[in-house]
Amino acid sequence: MLISVQMPESAEAAHAALQTGAMPLGGGTHLMARLNDQAGGDLRLVSLRRAGLSGIDVDGATVALGAATTLADIEDDARLSYLSGCVRSIASPPVRSLATVAGNLFVPQPYGDLAAALLALDAELDVLGAEGARRDPLERVVTDGLRPGELVTCVRFTAPAKDAFRFYKASRRRLNSGSIVTVAARITIEDGLVGDVRLVLGGLARRLVRAVGAERVLLGAPLNAEVVAQAAEADVIEPFDDAYASAWYRARVYPVHLRRALLGA
Repeated sequence: MLISVQMPESAEAAHAALQTGAMPLGGGTHLMARLNDQAGGDLRLVSLRRAGLSGIDVDGATVALGAATTLADIEDDARLSYLSGCVRSIASPPVRSLATVAGNLFVPQPYGDLAAALLALDAELDVLGAEGARRDPLERVVTDGLRPGELVTCVRFTAPAKDAFRFYKASRRRLNSGSIVTVAARITIEDGLVGDVRLVLGGLARRLVRAVGAERVLLGAPLNAEVVAQAAEADVIEPFDDAYASAWYRARVYPVHLRRALLGA
C-alpha cells in the first residue's frame, strides 16, 4: 500500500530520502502500473520531479542526460537524432512524455529498449551512494544492480560517429509493445572490414545481453550475410516465454533480426 510520496528539491535531498527504504519515482509508467496490479506491503516513494535531475547537455561528442529527462525530451532533440528510432519504438507518445531515462534502465525485459541503446554506446552512470558521488559503467549496473538507497543522477556517453549506431526492434505492434528481439549496435567499418563493434541484445533473455561472442566474430571481418549468420550463433542466449512471444520463437527469429539490424535486409 502506498503510504507517502516525498518531492525533494535537490538530488542530495532525494538521496537522503531514499535512506528510509523508499523507492525513487521518475515518470511512474512502470512502477505505478505494477502498484495497481499487485498487492504489497507499505511503500514510500521519492518523486524526482523537482530534484533538478532533468536536462540534456551536449558538449562536442560528450552527451549527458539527466536521470529524470523524459524520453520525449530525447525524441525532440535534433542533436540526439541517432536515438530517435529507438525512442519512438518505446510505448506511445503519452507514455514517452512521462517515462524517464533512468527509469528505462531498470525496467525488466522485454522492456528497456533505451537501456539497450545506451549499453551499446558504452554509457556510464553518475550515482549518489553512501560514499558520495561516483561514476559506474552501465554494464556493471545492468549486471549487478545498485545498492539499496543509491540514486542515479546522470547518464553519460560519447555520441557515435555518423552512421555508426544501429538499432532494430521486432515487436507485435508498433506502439505499446514489449520487445521480441531488440538489437542495438555501435559498429564502424574500415576498408570494408568491421573495425570496432559493441552489440547488445534485448528481449532475448531476462536481462540485457552483451553479445561478446558475436562481437568477436564480426571484428575484422567483412559485414555480410554469411558473417552475420555466424555471429548469431556465437553467444549462449536464454530466451523466455511471455505474452509477446515464446522462447522458441525468439530463438528462431533472432538471426533474422540481427541480419536486418546490421545489414538492413
